Amino acid sequence: MDIWFSQMDTDNVKTSIRVDKQLFSAQSEYQRIDVFQSQEFGKMIVLDGEIIFSEADEFIYNEMVVHVPMAVHPDVKKVLIIGGGDGGVARTCIEYPEIVSIDVVEPDEMFIQVSREFFPETAKGFDDPRVKITNADGLRFLRNRRNEYDLIINDSTDPFGHTEGLFTKEFYGSCYRALKEDGIMVYQHGSPFYDEDEIAFRAMHRKVYRSFPISRVYQASIPTCPAGYWMFGFASKKYHPLTDFDPERWNKRGIRTWYYTTNLHTGAFMLPKYVEDLLEEEEDKI
Repeated sequence: MDIWFSQMDTDNVKTSIRVDKQLFSAQSEYQRIDVFQSQEFGKMIVLDGEIIFSEADEFIYNEMVVHVPMAVHPDVKKVLIIGGGDGGVARTCIEYPEIVSIDVVEPDEMFIQVSREFFPETAKGFDDPRVKITNADGLRFLRNRRNEYDLIINDSTDPFGHTEGLFTKEFYGSCYRALKEDGIMVYQHGSPFYDEDEIAFRAMHRKVYRSFPISRVYQASIPTCPAGYWMFGFASKKYHPLTDFDPERWNKRGIRTWYYTTNLHTGAFMLPKYVEDLLEEEEDKI
């Protein structure tokens, strides 16, 4: 008997993947957590019915949220990861020896436990002594932080439910205050392809554009994301992702990647016309 997992991308579109079996299913305090084994994507973790990552394509997301800012900022010492319960962002960060500390703030302890059990290669970043995990709400954690971090990565899920507070004007303002005077914030920006996602996409850019002097959006192709097309935000107090980008410095590190390259870095900020139009329309409102 064929078993299929279907993710509803919109009311009219769904993505279906044949799965061999369901490895885990439980309701945490915050969300429904499921793990499936598939032929095409390996193991997949699903939160409230939406694929968060799969073994086959998790490297794309994690490389793009870490290597892009690390190739721009010249001296990252202290990193904050909001969310990040699967450990993939932390695992990518520990490739940089100059990073002194990595705070991971993930409220859902069960999500971390499931990731450790079923995705040990992704979650192994948690075992690095520089990583400290705090089970707390990201916005509450940020409220009393001032001038503390060089890099903040918002690795939370969609702007609904228990993570809704991580996509508000207050959250971005809190990130601004928690960053040092030359700090960078990177965040998942969603996909604007489907009409029902466009409103959240527009609102996110408008709020960040108001909060930071430098705000840019970049892209990646991730098969398990809606429309296979995902976007990220780059916001900074000082550094521009292209004019302050130092490809020679980054290439000297010799970090092995499967997706990110310094050529791709530049190309990722070259957006389709319809996306440029959406962003410019929101900027013109300010």
